This record gives sequence, C-alpha cells and structure tokens, in this order.
Amino acid sequence: MTNPKKDRTEFNKLHKRLRRNVGSAIADFNMIEAGDKIMVCLSGGKDSYTLLDILMHLQKTAPIQFDILAVNLDQKQPGFPEHVLPGYLEKLGVAYHIIENDTYSIVKRVIPEGQTTCGLCSRLRRGSLYGYAQEQGVTKIALGHHRDDILETFFLNIFYAGKLKAMPPKLLSDDGQNMVIRPLAYCKEQDIVKYNEYMQFPIIPCNLCGSQENLQRQAMKHMLEGWDKLFPGRLESIFSSLQNIAPSQMADTQLFDFMGLKLDRQSSEKPLVFESDTAGLDILQ
Repeated sequence: MTNPKKDRTEFNKLHKRLRRNVGSAIADFNMIEAGDKIMVCLSGGKDSYTLLDILMHLQKTAPIQFDILAVNLDQKQPGFPEHVLPGYLEKLGVAYHIIENDTYSIVKRVIPEGQTTCGLCSRLRRGSLYGYAQEQGVTKIALGHHRDDILETFFLNIFYAGKLKAMPPKLLSDDGQNMVIRPLAYCKEQDIVKYNEYMQFPIIPCNLCGSQENLQRQAMKHMLEGWDKLFPGRLESIFSSLQNIAPSQMADTQLFDFMGLKLDRQSSEKPLVFESDTAGLDILQ
C-alpha cells in the first residue's frame, strides 16, 4: 500500500524544488518584468504543462504583476484530440487561445517519407507563434525546454555542427521582435517526469515528429542518461560549464582577440625563469 502522507510530503518537496529552480532562472536572466504579458506555449506534453502550472503558482506570490496567456498551435495532425487542451485550460481558468494552422500538410508534402520532420516542423511552428505573439502584444514567449534539453542541444551542436552552442535561457529573435524565455532551464527532466506522475496532466502525444526513434536527439538523451547513472553529478557539472566560459582558453578568434595579444613585462611581479637544456624556457610559478 502507498502511504498518502509520505506521497504528499514527496510531492511538496518536488513542487518546492521546481518552483525554486524556476524562480532562480527567472531572477538570473531577468526573464519576467512588471507588466509583462507572458505567452506560455503548450504542446500538450509534460514539459509545457509543468511550465504553465509552475508559472501560475509563481504569479500568485510574485512581487510583480504579470499576465499569462496559454497558447496551443493546432497543426491539424490526423487524430489530434482538439478537445483536450480547451477543456483543461477552461477548468484552470487561465486565458488561452488555440491557433489553427495546417503545418502538418506542408511538412508531409515537403519532407520525404522516413526523413526527420522536426526541423521544418519547428520552423513553421515558430513562425506561427511569433506572428501571434506580435499581434497580441506579448512581451515574452515562454517555452518548456528544461536543463536536459539544453544539454542535449549542446552535444548535438558539438557532434554534428562543430559548434559550442546550446539553448539560451533567454533569447531575442533575429529580427528583434520577439523575446523567448525558458523558465525550466534549471529543472531536471526526471523531476518533471515525476511531477507529471503526481499531477496526471492530460498528455497529448506528438505523432508527427516525436515518434521518430532514429532522431539524433534520442542518441544524445541516451548518452546523457548513461552518464548520469554511471557518474552522478556529471550533468550538473556540464551545465555549470555553460555558465562559466573562459573565452581566452578556447580557440575562437571571433570571440577573443588572439591577434592582439601582446607581451606585458611591466608587471611588478615577474615569474622566475631558467633555461632548460631540453624544453626551452620553463616558467616556475
């Protein structure tokens, strides 16, 4: 038998941890300001449900006033349960809107059968959401990406794009017209999974792209999960490195002026040096 009191205690700890992590991310990156209109993008998945739930709780206790607008993009996927999100959001009493845009037909027409649809699907989805945000005077667009999503993207870029690049917790669109925030940036996926088990959100599976098991992102996820089991704390360390970058210790000539480096021998404290028979000058610290 389960212990209701113990379950409630565990839930309270989890809820507090998620709220604390979201609050810290919001504060660290100045994600939400007084008077903001936050558009929370709902996919029907565990991450976006958790994001909306935590933001609604924080809205009640925050020292500043901000509005929340929940938005879902109905991409007209066959069999999509159109009634689920409106019914859930009406019970919550939150302002919401369903954008109807048949991106599904475009993706299926353009992408050959068997190939990954995620890239085109995400671009079309982003365009629809950005356009609606501007129409409604939205000041921040909140997405449900969590810490593990950020780490997966980081390694995808290293392995397949040759870039040190991840998902920033706060991002200004290229045209300067939209601000994207990721309040779950400090939250672990395993915490969100557990929170969903407690909350029993009405999950809507993605049958267009999420079911494609051959995605490179799945490989990154499995790699990180393996590391987390074998080396506890490794993911925390990697994520910390994203916030502790030393440009002079990398090799990007656009990020650091290596060409302009000059000797400076005017310092009052000079290192001790001696000539080595085999290795030139050795510097003793």
